[in-house]
Amino acid sequence: MATCPVLQKETLFQTGIYAYRIPALLYLSKQKTLLAFAEKRLTKTDEHADSIVLRRGSYKTATRQVQWQAEEVVSQARLEGHRSMNPCPLYDKQTRTIFLFFIAIPGHVSEHHQIQTRVNVTRLCHITSTDHGRTWSPVRDLTDTTIGNTHRDWATFGVGPGHCLQLRNSAGSLLVPAYAYRKLHPSQTPAPFAFCFLSHDHGNTWELGHFVSQNTLECQVAEVGTGAQRVVYLNARSHLGARVQAQSPNGGLDFQDNQVVSKLVEPPKGCHGSVTAFPNPTSAADALDVWLLYTHPTDSQKRTNLGVYLNQKPLDPAAWSEPTLLATGTCAYSDLQNMGSGPDGSPQFGCLYESDNYEEEGGLATLQLLLLLLLLLLLLLLLLLLVPGCRLASPDAWTQEHEELRYRFTFSH
Repeated sequence: MATCPVLQKETLFQTGIYAYRIPALLYLSKQKTLLAFAEKRLTKTDEHADSIVLRRGSYKTATRQVQWQAEEVVSQARLEGHRSMNPCPLYDKQTRTIFLFFIAIPGHVSEHHQIQTRVNVTRLCHITSTDHGRTWSPVRDLTDTTIGNTHRDWATFGVGPGHCLQLRNSAGSLLVPAYAYRKLHPSQTPAPFAFCFLSHDHGNTWELGHFVSQNTLECQVAEVGTGAQRVVYLNARSHLGARVQAQSPNGGLDFQDNQVVSKLVEPPKGCHGSVTAFPNPTSAADALDVWLLYTHPTDSQKRTNLGVYLNQKPLDPAAWSEPTLLATGTCAYSDLQNMGSGPDGSPQFGCLYESDNYEEEGGLATLQLLLLLLLLLLLLLLLLLLVPGCRLASPDAWTQEHEELRYRFTFSH
């Protein structure tokens, strides 16, 4: 399996006195700013999540490096007596407003306890910022107005985690991916179903979308196509040994064509993964030509060896490439952001992920950020396709040769 060269690798949240988990990443293109969020925990367990923290990075396009400010606690992202979990940032380009969605759970009540007792105590919340995350509004509890009586039909629920989506329709609709454990039958354990929260008025009001198939959990969404061919693509965690994908022709309200994606393997308990869309870098004129990038552990038995996958035909589950490694060893959750084109026109991405001393059962992790140059990734994938037996042991050799390869790749189209 090939290893992907990276532009920069930096540890943003180091587990020590506190534990960190659940990465979320937002890139503000006009400000050239990265906002990296995570849960700060008193111990490594979910029940001891405490607060949501943030680090702000300034991206220098000339050097392709990010300068990071110190960690800060987002103190407004909290309900009294509750712990904050699952950060989900969303940027409304039309109103220049950042929404930070999260769930709030009282005390140390676990997700497992809610599922077993069938009593939902989770709340849906968000805060907003109009100055690029420097200051935040008071918390807004959306549970009663958005979920209403349906809240009783769920054992528990969650959002994301990770980045959300603004559609390119006339309303600039906002989508927050989510999942709920539905109480379908008194004698059956509540089962998870993915869906989206939607807003068509820039976040003033929100509604529930309809559910994807059963056994779909944490998920992310991306938009592919334009006009009448516009589709919302959803990629969800599952316990089925592989990811589940679905598509929505009506902006995330209804999902159809649910498919198990055998090429995107899951460990036995599943794991969160991240997906983002970006323009085909080899087709400047065709707005319909959109590709997908996806990150997730590549091992089907345990959460290890974080890989990145490319799909040049987003709705075809068989079109996913073989993974290229971003990090070896124990790895888990990740979040991707498309950072646009670099100085030479090649697509660039940021990936915030859990690594190093991550333990699947305990949830201990160090969160690191990678800046990826997709052109090199595409060359790696191309080489793997042309030479199936190829194995690249180190990115150093690519570093020495990438200028020539970039030239050949760019001028071959």
